[in-house]
Amino acid sequence: MNTAKQQVHALIERADGPALIAYWLEVEATSEYGEGTQAYDWHRHLRGQFFCIESGLVHVHTEHGSWLLPPHRAGWMPPGELHTVSISGDMSGWGVFITPSIDHGLPEHPCVIGINELMRALVRRASWWAWHDELDDEQERVMAVLLDEIRRAPHEPLHLPMPLDRRLMRIAQAVLEQPQDNRSLDDWATWAGLSARSLSRLFRAETALSFAQWRQQARLSRALELLAEGQAVASVADALGYASVSAFVAMFRRCFGQSPGRYFALKPAAT
Repeated sequence: MNTAKQQVHALIERADGPALIAYWLEVEATSEYGEGTQAYDWHRHLRGQFFCIESGLVHVHTEHGSWLLPPHRAGWMPPGELHTVSISGDMSGWGVFITPSIDHGLPEHPCVIGINELMRALVRRASWWAWHDELDDEQERVMAVLLDEIRRAPHEPLHLPMPLDRRLMRIAQAVLEQPQDNRSLDDWATWAGLSARSLSRLFRAETALSFAQWRQQARLSRALELLAEGQAVASVADALGYASVSAFVAMFRRCFGQSPGRYFALKPAAT
């Protein structure tokens, strides 16, 4: 680990020091914990983390569900949020750690948001700052603009909430392990030992999604992972149980407004 990374590691778990710590990683298969590892066990940070992926795909799990972070999107992890991280593909990216002592007004829960070129430029500039104990006036202004941009950024539907009921959790795990399984809601209910009506009611109560919506979101999560690994769209559609490639692409377009190829090639928007 180089000196800059060591400094980041030492500072991100301190409440004192600079209010904002920026980093820029242009390396393969890396993370804040080192190089070459693809999965990181449960942990939390004292500071909030805003991070953008330029290449690869990051899957973040919390106690409340999971979030996917594909290229050219950013994630927000609030201070103290317990989470795990796994990486698909060679990852590069950038981001900032923000002290919890400032009233930044950022989301209370983890989320995925779109980015723009201004965010990117502000973090690039901040990544060159020296490690002072406090930011100077100019740096404070840069941080204020970045926080404004994060607050107004659009959120993306990349959250997969997990049910808590034991029977529903059994179904959810089975769907995640075998996303191509096209069993009906009635079949799943019988398999788990409850009525279809109860399954439907409990799933919506615990995840705010119908079972069909949740299964589509689970398949979408797996699709993004497979696409990030470089698999062909046809192979992904087959692995997820879609009757045709066009049916899979149509679902993807409904969710994200563009084809899988365009989604992964999408660059940050101008402001």
